[in-house]
Amino acid sequence: MGALLLLGYAAICVVFFKFMRLPVNKWTATTACLGGVVVVGGLLAIINYNHPFTTEARLYFFTTPIIPEVKGRVVEVPVEPNIALKKGDVLFKIDPEPYKFVVAQKEAAVAEAEQGVKQLKSAQDQAAASVAKAEAQVQLAQQAFDRQTQLLEKKVIAQATVDTASHNLEAANQSLAESQAALERARLAYLSEIGGVNTTVARLTADLRDAEYDLDQTVVRAPTAGYVTQLFLRPGMMAGTAPALIFIHEGDRVFAAAFPQAVVQRLTVGSEAEIAFDAIPGKVFQGKVSGVADAVSQGQLQASPTLLNPEDRGQTQGLALVGIEITDDVSGYQLPAGSTAQVAVYSTHMASVAVVRRILLRMKSWMNYIV
Repeated sequence: MGALLLLGYAAICVVFFKFMRLPVNKWTATTACLGGVVVVGGLLAIINYNHPFTTEARLYFFTTPIIPEVKGRVVEVPVEPNIALKKGDVLFKIDPEPYKFVVAQKEAAVAEAEQGVKQLKSAQDQAAASVAKAEAQVQLAQQAFDRQTQLLEKKVIAQATVDTASHNLEAANQSLAESQAALERARLAYLSEIGGVNTTVARLTADLRDAEYDLDQTVVRAPTAGYVTQLFLRPGMMAGTAPALIFIHEGDRVFAAAFPQAVVQRLTVGSEAEIAFDAIPGKVFQGKVSGVADAVSQGQLQASPTLLNPEDRGQTQGLALVGIEITDDVSGYQLPAGSTAQVAVYSTHMASVAVVRRILLRMKSWMNYIV
């Protein structure tokens, strides 16, 4: 920019010397040079602070590294590079056979568990029948003991017969207690449920759902509308440990420019901005400041096993990132994502000299034809 101003000043001096017919000697030449230093230097200082300019501007875009959730050998890559895709379109497929085998195993386990629930019901019924039988035996043993006790009182039988009946009654009660415990175990096993489903069946069903999910993930799909570029994935390659391809999201772009921290006070939201893309020579687009980042990357702190060294952070001051909203329509131009640009922001201070910045920006834009 300084070179352009100096060239302009030199052209004015040449015209002035010719028009005024001034002689070119050491006095006039020195005066012209000193005047150039003062005029151009002062103009540069005023313009650079009040109407900042940067060549560090770029049209940023968002990408997603596609890493499949399952590992396997790629069997099909139907996607084509730089072709628009809709959300859900197939990007590539992984061999599903190993995951089909797992699903079949889980289905068999669920079926076996469901059959086991029926067996638990039968075991409960059998235990209940055993309890009923044991209760009947206890009742019979009690009746026998009572009868033998009465006969003993009449001295019809000996004490040994009553003792035998007592032992039989005790054994019947023990058998009843064991049958009741077995019934309780069978009942608890049968009634062990989560949400009305047997716990074993529920666990194996969850395993089956997990296996089915893995099988479904063997088909990798586009997360949103967008496209794939620089497609290197081929059938036969292994996928699952690293990004298989990079997906570029459609229409999700941000234009931002980086300015020196010295001009941050003139970068206010809503200020007018002009953009000259390197990819569109001779054209300047209108825009406005949409936001100023309230942090500079060089100042960030993260947990680290080493102490902060201020000397390392003093090597570069860092640039302030400013979001720019392009108000002109650029859809008619072939503007690749990631395109660089030059940006000028015009503040309300010293507005009279902003015209110089506008002229210089347009000169820069026209120079893109030859640079």
